[in-house]
Amino acid sequence: MAKVKGAIVVDIERCKGCEVCVSACPQQVIALTKEVNRKGYHYAQPVRAEACTGCTNCAVVCPDGVISVYRVKVEE
Repeated sequence: MAKVKGAIVVDIERCKGCEVCVSACPQQVIALTKEVNRKGYHYAQPVRAEACTGCTNCAVVCPDGVISVYRVKVEE
């Protein structure tokens, strides 16, 4: 049976650091950085990328649509 592995990509220059995606992630993959983007916001980034299942919760709740989710089937 194939397992699904996920990955997210955040458009860091458009992220406003609202943290909605952080609380929406069931695997606790996302956190805000200490760095800021050009607009002065702390932006979201994957900190536990290996735990991502590609559930898309983060992309669905993002008010600015800055998160892209990718899924890949991995054979065990």
